[in-house]
Amino acid sequence: MPQSTPRAKELGELLRSRRERLQPADVGLPTGARRRTRGLRREEVAQLAAISSTYYAYLEQGRDIRPSRQVLDSLSAALRLDAAERSHIHELIHGAPPAEKPAAAESLAPAVVALVDRLDPCPAYVTGRCWDVLAANRAARTLWTDWPTRAPDARNLLWWMFTDPGARQVMVDWPAEASALLGRFRSAAARHPGDPDFSTLLERLRAASPEVRAWWPQHRVVPLGSGTKRLRHPVLGILELEHVVLQLADDPEQKLVTFNAAAEDQARISRLMRMSPADADHVA
Repeated sequence: MPQSTPRAKELGELLRSRRERLQPADVGLPTGARRRTRGLRREEVAQLAAISSTYYAYLEQGRDIRPSRQVLDSLSAALRLDAAERSHIHELIHGAPPAEKPAAAESLAPAVVALVDRLDPCPAYVTGRCWDVLAANRAARTLWTDWPTRAPDARNLLWWMFTDPGARQVMVDWPAEASALLGRFRSAAARHPGDPDFSTLLERLRAASPEVRAWWPQHRVVPLGSGTKRLRHPVLGILELEHVVLQLADDPEQKLVTFNAAAEDQARISRLMRMSPADADHVA
């Protein structure tokens, strides 16, 4: 029987601790009857990682076996390890972190950018998989924030919502809107377990926002959907906008969100778009 080594023992302890901190609902499993095991069962982790229960038990026991990088990646996804933890278990077993695939910058097809611009004066924007704002027309920039003038790592709808005081002025129903946005982010993050972009953004949000720290453990999940938003503009006052969310066929993680107001409010938005900044201050 393979004996334990310090590195194998450390891997086993890490796997066990991460298994015990997860609940079935965290990984999409039914809760079922009252559970005696804290966290997930070993066989549940094995099922999620597509390995045998016996093999996983050996790993937790710290036996001196050498799982492949593929198995370690499967375990990282099953146990929701972050990028640092994933790298650490690879170093424990293989002496070096896994080769990282360079993260491809999200790009938007020029035709989509042109479509967003043509929708003026109806506000419209496109967000990427982590809610980075990839395009926004003039109406959206006027009613929300001027995305191109923000620092590159601040051109993100979640970051704006939770860290920019202006968001609480713009969004009339800020608590409900912010909570729902975080729920949609959780739903998307579940589709990308182990993705460092999601974990990095989440850690930034946790560090910056007491609401994220309080709400994230509640595990609220919200699907994408159309609806109504109320915005406050310093000149136009409170606007009620109906919105539709469309997922792009070439990349379903990219969402085109379009807004429409009542005829009178839409006419006022149109006039605002046609005016110079100085004249716009006097629109009624």
